[in-house]
Parts: sequence; C-alpha cells; structure tokens
Amino acid sequence: MNTIPCDVTAEPTYSANDYKSQIKPVWCPGCGDYSVLSALTKALSELQLPPEQVALVSGIGCSSRLPAYTSLYGFHSIHGRALPVATGLKAARPDLTVLVAGGDGDGFSIGGNHFLHACRRNIDMTYIVMDNAVYGMTKGQASPTTAPDWTGSKLTPEGTGIEAIHPLEIALSAGANFIARTFAGQPNHVAQMICEGICAPGFSLIQVLSPCVTFRPEQRGYKEQVHQDWSTPVTDRKEAFLRLLDDDGFATGVLYRGNHRPFHPAPDDTLSIADLEKRFAL
Repeated sequence: MNTIPCDVTAEPTYSANDYKSQIKPVWCPGCGDYSVLSALTKALSELQLPPEQVALVSGIGCSSRLPAYTSLYGFHSIHGRALPVATGLKAARPDLTVLVAGGDGDGFSIGGNHFLHACRRNIDMTYIVMDNAVYGMTKGQASPTTAPDWTGSKLTPEGTGIEAIHPLEIALSAGANFIARTFAGQPNHVAQMICEGICAPGFSLIQVLSPCVTFRPEQRGYKEQVHQDWSTPVTDRKEAFLRLLDDDGFATGVLYRGNHRPFHPAPDDTLSIADLEKRFAL
C-alpha cells in the first residue's frame, strides 16, 4: 500500500510545472479541461508526490487526452475501459498513486458497468470525471448526463426524452468511499478536491462540472449556478442520500467520506510465470 504524504510540512521539491509535459493541449479555447489540468498539477505539487510514483490512466474523449499533457506515467486506454486498466495497475503496483481521468460519456455510458464495479471493489484510486453532459469529441451528441429536454443536438432535436443518470447517486449506492463535486471555473477548489480524493482511502469519485463552450455554450452560466453547499462531508450513507434528494446538480464540495475498508489483493511473490501459465492452461 502506498503512503501518501497528505500532511506535507517539508520544503517543497516539486512545483506544478514539474508535472506538466511539453505537449501543448489541443482543447477548444475556453474548455474547462484546461483548468482541470492546472488543478491536477497543483494538487500533486501540494502533496509533493514524485512524478515517477504517480500513474494517470484515461479512456477516450476530450478529457482523456490528459495523460499526454503531464509528465506522469500515463496510459491512454480504449473507450470506457480506463477503470479496469487502472484497477489492474493498482492491484499489481499498490505502491503507485493511481489516478483515472475521463468524461461523462466514456465513464458512464460504455464504461458504466466498469464504473459500478470500481465503486464496489473500492480499490485505492481516484477517478476524476470531467462532466460536460455532451459528447464533445464526436461533435455534440447527448451523453448519459444530458438533460432529457436538451435540444442542442441534430441527432435529438426534440431532446432525448430519457432521464439523465446521476453519477453521485450511483457511486454512493455502489460503494465508493469518497464522493465529491467541483467546478472547473474554480481551479483552487478542484485542486483541493483532488488532494482530498487522493488522500482518502479506497475508491474516490470527483465529478468536475467542466463546461464545453463549443457544443454547450449555455454552460458558461455554470459560474452563476454552482454553490458550495457541501462544505462539511457526511460519513453516513443515509444522510448523504438525503442530501442528494435536494441536489440541483450544482452543489459542490465533499458529499460523502466513508470508512469502508479498501480492497487490497494479496500479492503472491512466490508465483512464477510458468506456474501462472499452468493455471490458465486448457
């Protein structure tokens, strides 16, 4: 199990720039993901985690470009499969701090089943979801978190007519140990939530409301809609569910901080590759 210095008092060694690569992001101007990248590198600097001890796994989509823009170990996986890849990595290398980045389509549609089981397994990793309620990379289709009356897509000009899913409710039901929401327009708050998510044991979900100004220009108004109602996290699941009953989708802060024991697979250092092959021989 890795030891994360969540109470850093030593002289800082790493700055935020030490976690950035030389590759220039290609997101649209005004995209909220720029702020998330900045907040992530700030959070890692706050925690003073050596870059070589951090791995960032992503799937497919605008937000999943994130590993390329960092100097961390990165793995750009396939659509919806970032969480199982990260789960395998954390199980094999528990000494690493494992982060996962993705979007609402990648994580809650094709990756929805993996999301459920990542919450249930409660392995010690942090999932940062940049939620803009639209498929931005494929030109503006409705996503799982899109409101049923959104008419901005040519594929659903009268709206989807399908209720949006609520990721925080799903995470709470499935067993995630830390659940938070934040807004890309408040990068310091995003960095704080990432720090707290990394330091919390078990599976952490951080939903970042990250506006897509290209296909959802109305999301520019998020800055007037967000409100930090969850300044104090609750530790009781029932109380957390009651909070969500009154949630308008724009409350920010830590919703829930649980005390479920993280799952740590016991490594078998005596098992050779030959022995492993025998187990799977037909």
